[in-house]
Amino acid sequence: MKLENLSKSPETKARKRVGRGPGSGMGKTATRGENGQKSRSGVSISPWFEGGQTPLYRRVPKRGFNNARFRTEYATINLSDLNRFNDGDVVTPELLKELGIVKKQLAGIKVLANGNLEKKVTVRAHRFSSKAVTKIEEKGGTAEVI
Repeated sequence: MKLENLSKSPETKARKRVGRGPGSGMGKTATRGENGQKSRSGVSISPWFEGGQTPLYRRVPKRGFNNARFRTEYATINLSDLNRFNDGDVVTPELLKELGIVKKQLAGIKVLANGNLEKKVTVRAHRFSSKAVTKIEEKGGTAEVI
């Protein structure tokens, strides 16, 4: 390596330090302007605040019917969750809640077909998916709707 082969090091620019005396040119208000909420310390304005103007979510008309409030929600379990029971057991919502498989019963229990069922069990639930019924019956069990 020779002196003539050295490349010039990239110039680094000093960080902008606001509010640091007369030499910086950014003293007194420190580039924040004169008055107002954003010139104060500790300001936190939410991104959807529109400066006192009626916000968009209140300007837009709310129309139509939404059925979400009246939706029936079921606590779901998978067929793979039923493998912990023995052959010939009767699986009820009370038993599922007692064992902690289901935390809240909600509007009822719905059995879904995820996973494989290796045991012959009788399942009593409020709803079944069609695949879950066929998989339970293939193993010799029964699916009873409560």
